[in-house]
Amino acid sequence: MRHRLLPSLSLPLMLAPAVAVAEVPSVAVDIPPVHSLVARVMGELGSPDLVIQSGASPHGYSMRPSEARALSDADVVFFVSDELTPWLAKARASLAADADAVELMEVPGTLHLTYREGPTFEAHHHADEASSVHGEEHGEEHDKHGGHDQHHGDHDEHHDGDHEAHADDDEHHDEHGHDGENPHGWLDPVNAHTWLGAIAESLAAQDPEHAATYRSNAQAGQQELEALTESLSARLAQVQGTRYIVFHDAYQYFEHRFDVPASGAISLGDASTPSPARVKEIQARVKQDDIQCVFREPQYNPALIESVFEGTGVKTSIVFEPLGVGLPLGETLYPQLIERLGQGILRCADA
Repeated sequence: MRHRLLPSLSLPLMLAPAVAVAEVPSVAVDIPPVHSLVARVMGELGSPDLVIQSGASPHGYSMRPSEARALSDADVVFFVSDELTPWLAKARASLAADADAVELMEVPGTLHLTYREGPTFEAHHHADEASSVHGEEHGEEHDKHGGHDQHHGDHDEHHDGDHEAHADDDEHHDEHGHDGENPHGWLDPVNAHTWLGAIAESLAAQDPEHAATYRSNAQAGQQELEALTESLSARLAQVQGTRYIVFHDAYQYFEHRFDVPASGAISLGDASTPSPARVKEIQARVKQDDIQCVFREPQYNPALIESVFEGTGVKTSIVFEPLGVGLPLGETLYPQLIERLGQGILRCADA
């Protein structure tokens, strides 16, 4: 039998103030791997908005209206670094000036590595690398997760659009890299481990009511990355010495973490075409070092790889890319990306 509230009781209940429900912060992120890490921390409480869509280069991007609106509405913006996305700094200043901006490469405990020089990284092999971990309190944590001596660097020309735009006409850019920091730090899962904690603390400061959930989710994500790093380290230890060339030099953090260094990079950056001099040097390295594989990036000029390596016997079919292109967006993308890179090395070793 259905009962109705008496009129004398129902009116006061209707007039009683509603219990306040804490709002989960609106969050914007730059690239899919960062989206994945933030989604892991937010869990069922919410989902971040992605500003740079999958498959697009982060070095230069024109936001859609919906992406600009997500940035404008954000309470927190998580991004890798201004070096990776220089254009985003201006967009944040105009659209998200009041948001909490968290530059992940500046999080204490983050490993930093410097650029390599030349298409076959020769200068790198003859000089000590300048690398650091921000925050001494986190340095031992990085060692515990399998760090090696810092002997690799990165050479991506992301912060100089003119260099990429004129790469076809100016061989100087193929022969000399820039000094300074490499921004592809998300490809070290130990950096990602550190960032999960920072993401949780930033969200907890914005939303104290759900702080315990953010921290619990981050801790679970960190445990998952520890297991993945340990497993992949054991597997890749069996194939150290695999000889491969990447399409462009964006993988140095992964190479460093798992001690699987590349022998060179075809292109100066992810949107440039190598000069004839650079191609010639790469082809010489293929013969000299008996290169087993060259890794392709699906969104960039596959015909170039075929033309450079035609008739060499080098395996050219393995996809190796840094942003998780083709993987489902969400909290599983990041570990799947790291696993996919490891599988690429393992497949190359079998070539």
